[in-house]
Amino acid sequence: MKLTSPAFENNSSIPAKYTCDGANINPPLAIADVPAAAKSLVLIMDDPDVPTTIRPDGTWDHWLVWNIDPAVDVINEGREPNGIIGLNTGGRAGYGGPCPPDREHRYFFKLYALDVVLQLSPDIGKKTLQTAMVGHIIEQAQLVGRYNRH
Repeated sequence: MKLTSPAFENNSSIPAKYTCDGANINPPLAIADVPAAAKSLVLIMDDPDVPTTIRPDGTWDHWLVWNIDPAVDVINEGREPNGIIGLNTGGRAGYGGPCPPDREHRYFFKLYALDVVLQLSPDIGKKTLQTAMVGHIIEQAQLVGRYNRH
């Protein structure tokens, strides 16, 4: 399975348009080679480089979407994919773009193919989502972007 973006290469800079310094909309994403056995997809975007003075665990969750149809091969710029939108660390449903407070941070877009459709309420966060995914991940892919506010 592959996750790419026409807006930036893996491990390169995310354009400001997709951050708090720009339009703060999600970048376009392309999904390929989803396993035939997949019943749903999960997309998690997080930042593991947050100072522990802001988040004790050092991670900020920017975007949680589950129960995405496994036939989806494109997530368009500025458009949430059809699925259940969970709560990011800021307590909001939907995409929250990169906005590092101190230096360049890494942003991990993680895509998971699951063998189930999850029965979860949309008012949950990443920990509950990850717990529900245990034992159901068939395959996963990752795209990393970087951003520094200069």
